[in-house]
Amino acid sequence: MLGSVQEAEDLVQETMLRAWRAADRYDAERASPRTWLHVIATNLCLNALEGRRRRPLPSGLGPAGDDPEVPLLARLDVPWLQPFPDDRLGDPARSAEQRASLRLAFVAALQLLPARQRATLVLCEVLQLSAAEVALALDVSVTAVNSSLQRARATLRSTGLTLEALQAPADDHHRAVVERYAAAFEAADITGLTRLLADDVALEMPPVDLWLAGRTHYRQFIERVFAMRGNAWRLTPVQANGSSALAAFAPEPTTGTWKAHSIQLFAVADDRIRHCVTFVDPQLFALFGLSTAPGRAGDPLPK
Repeated sequence: MLGSVQEAEDLVQETMLRAWRAADRYDAERASPRTWLHVIATNLCLNALEGRRRRPLPSGLGPAGDDPEVPLLARLDVPWLQPFPDDRLGDPARSAEQRASLRLAFVAALQLLPARQRATLVLCEVLQLSAAEVALALDVSVTAVNSSLQRARATLRSTGLTLEALQAPADDHHRAVVERYAAAFEAADITGLTRLLADDVALEMPPVDLWLAGRTHYRQFIERVFAMRGNAWRLTPVQANGSSALAAFAPEPTTGTWKAHSIQLFAVADDRIRHCVTFVDPQLFALFGLSTAPGRAGDPLPK
């Protein structure tokens, strides 16, 4: 709903606090404990989203760029979408719908919906609540729930995205492609890295609003990265949004150290990288249990 790990965790705590304070008013004849908690959480989310701009990725703001050499300017005025660490999911045996709902593509598409349509879609199709339960959570009629759900589905279809298409979890085969990408990146093997890219690969780099499409532009940009930052990068695998990801540590050639740089999420299909979203925000490392403290080249990655 919110697109921000920190905001979501704050509202989870607030949900539990409000439930505790209102426990003596809970009516088991009106709703199950699960539905009652979702009523509280949904209304907190709707209040939090009121008057706020959506959290986009760069591709949600405009067309792809065609010059990998343009200045990289951070747009700190944009409330960017954030990655979600898989180890915060709790039970790994969650349903396919719930896993798919955390895929970055789906979370990004949700941001296109008005808040109440977003809530309706999540409650109905992700959490599998009945229309009557959702009507209770949103304080509307069942007819209004069904109408809102139809509009939300139509918007998602217009993006070419369906929840069903995202339900297959990232498997060992996908992870192997990302591991080969990491090895090529650490070796500064531009040719080997390029072989792993799909023809129409997309590269996004929030908080920079530039994004690039196509293997040639991607290669040119990585060449630029190595030229600017050196080629002794360190990468370690993480899991985010139900997909394979990497935490990247950039070299500091003048001091012989490296420091936290970005969390990189990948979409893989047909043995090729189709999409890479590089979140250039060292503060995200703490969410994945990684330190941002500088380390010396050759040292193990900080924990």
